[in-house]
Amino acid sequence: MSAGRGPVPVTGNGAAGRSREFRLEVRGLEIRSGGRGPTVVSGICFAVRPGEVLGLVGESGSGKTTVALALLGHTRRGLSVSGGEIRLDGVDLLRLAPRELRLMRGAKVGYVPQDPAAALNPALRIGYQLQESLRVHPGVAGDPQARILEVMREAYLDATPDMLHRYPHQLSGGQQQRVGLAMAFVCRPSLIVLDEPTTGLDVSTQRHILDTMRSLCRSYGVAAVYVSHDLAVVSELVAEVAVMYAGRIVEIGAATALFPKPLHPYTRGLLAAVPTPDRAEVLAGIDGQQPRPGQRAPGCAFAPRCELALGLCRDREPEQVLLAGRAVRCVRAAEVAAGKARRPLLATAARAAPAAAVAGLSLRGLSAWYGSAVALSGIDLDVPGQACVAVVGESGSGKTTLARCITGLHQDWAGDMTLQGARLAPGARRRPKQVLKQIQYVFQNPYTSLNPRKTVGQIVAEPLQRFLGLDRGEQIERVVGVLDDVALGGGFLSRYPDQLSGGERQRVAIARALAVEPDLLVCDEVTSALDVSVQAVIVELLRTIQAERHLAMIFITHNLALVRGVAQFAVVLRQGEIVEAGPAEQVLARPSSRYTARLMADVPRLLAPRGGGAS
Repeated sequence: MSAGRGPVPVTGNGAAGRSREFRLEVRGLEIRSGGRGPTVVSGICFAVRPGEVLGLVGESGSGKTTVALALLGHTRRGLSVSGGEIRLDGVDLLRLAPRELRLMRGAKVGYVPQDPAAALNPALRIGYQLQESLRVHPGVAGDPQARILEVMREAYLDATPDMLHRYPHQLSGGQQQRVGLAMAFVCRPSLIVLDEPTTGLDVSTQRHILDTMRSLCRSYGVAAVYVSHDLAVVSELVAEVAVMYAGRIVEIGAATALFPKPLHPYTRGLLAAVPTPDRAEVLAGIDGQQPRPGQRAPGCAFAPRCELALGLCRDREPEQVLLAGRAVRCVRAAEVAAGKARRPLLATAARAAPAAAVAGLSLRGLSAWYGSAVALSGIDLDVPGQACVAVVGESGSGKTTLARCITGLHQDWAGDMTLQGARLAPGARRRPKQVLKQIQYVFQNPYTSLNPRKTVGQIVAEPLQRFLGLDRGEQIERVVGVLDDVALGGGFLSRYPDQLSGGERQRVAIARALAVEPDLLVCDEVTSALDVSVQAVIVELLRTIQAERHLAMIFITHNLALVRGVAQFAVVLRQGEIVEAGPAEQVLARPSSRYTARLMADVPRLLAPRGGGAS
């Protein structure tokens, strides 16, 4: 799809009107559970031109990844394609025999997963893994070794024997992701599917990866589908964007038109939840949750959460209409386009002044190391009680090491560390139970921080048993209450982690940390795996809890756009040292360090300012 030309008509899925200018065409894609079960996604239609990128956005559970995997001719266990076409260079991938489809993967269709560390084989060297695709698909390159060096240079990797002989753990997160891009492009495919490839990366690394992706897609004439929950990143990268909700595309069109003036209420809600790095805002999440497959009520699936819903929205499913160069599924889209249905303007976040007199966490001369490698050097940091301090910096700057020292998970450090005036010993095993209760840690990765063999109720109750000794009735009451606080509720008590989305898992992790009512909460990239709507809910929840419970908080993040809204103070780390610290407004708006200024310049921004158009 091409910006400014409007979306491909998405009614019908026959061959009539099909154009050779599109490299990828998806028509009427439908995926069901169990073959004849409820539809997981339905009516999916879009097309992508060579050299352009289509963004696929929506909340967790909207069906983005299900559609992305279908482009590889693959579905998750229990799902199957029940209708539609996926044509790549005129060939319908869904009609290929299994052997033919396997030959297409890698050669014609490349895939870049979300977590490069998990996607790369830790036991194999980088060079061997790059060669593997060329061995499986012989003939795509005349000189395989020359092709590997060429694609490494194109992915901005050092094309040296030293790099080829490294293992994945010897690379940074950004380098690992570049290797993933090189592996996807090495066979010169026609289609690249990118599933959240910049999630978890700092803003500078993310900027480099996005520039690399854009350059590679254009130079190879590749059609790309970019799956993401980060709308600011999507707005800078893609030509077209498709917004998914409950397994359907509810709005699709050129990014230059859709982001400045969204027409579907759901798109407006998502954009309202995107933070801006230029000022503090009260982020507005979307109330409620989208229905699960098989539990969709008649009518518009978004109606129960929609501020503009009418009675007829709950009676029948809205037809798709073409309006302002876009395809939209909403009966009130014309009113929105005319400016007759507007949401309230965003409020500026009111940040209470921290109670500096209340003792919190204090670090003096903290240095930490891993073997002979120094990770932190001479860190002086104060976290006042009832205040939030944001810690930012690139990958490898020492942010997580700092968090692990504070929480007792890393004990190789020297210096002075006190909490409410009491000295903290290195290592959690040397700290009394009361101190362990006072400091709680929320980890970055919700997929590895929860015990897969325990239910949500058991996971959240575990610290209550250890630190408070509550009886079963009191435990259940406390667990249900804290699950309500994180927008889950008692209905999740009996579920296991593998039955939850990534965003739901992270909310469980936050609930577990809040259950014992700590004095200091350490949040390590807790929003990096969340879609923007849930992120807004979590950020506002943390802000509220901090004020109501008089909680001190360390908020480690690579998303600088969140900092002003959640933190009163900001600390910028670089290579284990503090390069700038002070009030968040001052550090971000008037940075004294060139490094901080560069980080702010790399933050992705939406195409249009807040309040523009129908927003």
